[in-house]
Amino acid sequence: MTNRFGWALADGWTIARRDLTHWRMQPGVVIFKWLFPVLMLLMFGALLGGAMERPEGQSYYELLVPGIFALAMLFGLESTMIAVTEDASKGVTDRFRSLPISSAAVVLGRCIADLLDSIVTLTVLVVTGLALGWRWHGTFAAALAAFGVLLLLRFALLWVGIFIGLVVKNAQSISMVQVLVWPIGFLSSAFVGTSTMPSWLGAIAQWNPLSLTATAARSLFENPDTAPASWIGDHALLAALVCPLLLTAVFLPLAATRFRNLSR
Repeated sequence: MTNRFGWALADGWTIARRDLTHWRMQPGVVIFKWLFPVLMLLMFGALLGGAMERPEGQSYYELLVPGIFALAMLFGLESTMIAVTEDASKGVTDRFRSLPISSAAVVLGRCIADLLDSIVTLTVLVVTGLALGWRWHGTFAAALAAFGVLLLLRFALLWVGIFIGLVVKNAQSISMVQVLVWPIGFLSSAFVGTSTMPSWLGAIAQWNPLSLTATAARSLFENPDTAPASWIGDHALLAALVCPLLLTAVFLPLAATRFRNLSR
């Protein structure tokens, strides 16, 4: 069992290295993907920050930066869907499956590559946030826990992206799914507190997995959050752990089943 897991991990890393090679071969695309969340941060912070509600004496970046962290995890869903769909439509996935490697190596390699990509994205955002004056005010361990919560959401969304990427027929079909990513991102507390929304809309936004992760990250960073008092707001950290686990429990088996039946 241990040997099988070791071979699967080694094969997965080999597949991941193939994906990481694209970073060197397509640097413009990769750099733009890393810098797009920075553009969102600068746009909302510099252009709209003065009009946003925030606690007295606090910089809007204290609220915004953790929200952009969470939003970047959501945006990574798009690149996962596109990469999986392109590999499947071009027959690359089938060629990998015909090789004498672990059957889990293809999806495992995608997970490794995309998580590394998300770590780089978070690193770029942290540097930018620090340059703009954002700080975490808790312990370093709490900050690491916040980044762990963010990557847990990304891990769950990986399986959502892999499943969707295997289900759709071509990259053009992905554009229809991509349209849904933006409403999910904006219907959250990433940019503003849900207390500024109509009560019915704020209630929906509070239960958005993106809002749960953003609120939990702000709590761990000890950054301000303007969410109204509610059960979900008081237990955001617990919900931010449970929700990605539920998404993984649903979409990992679906993705695995679809992967096994891909050529049928």
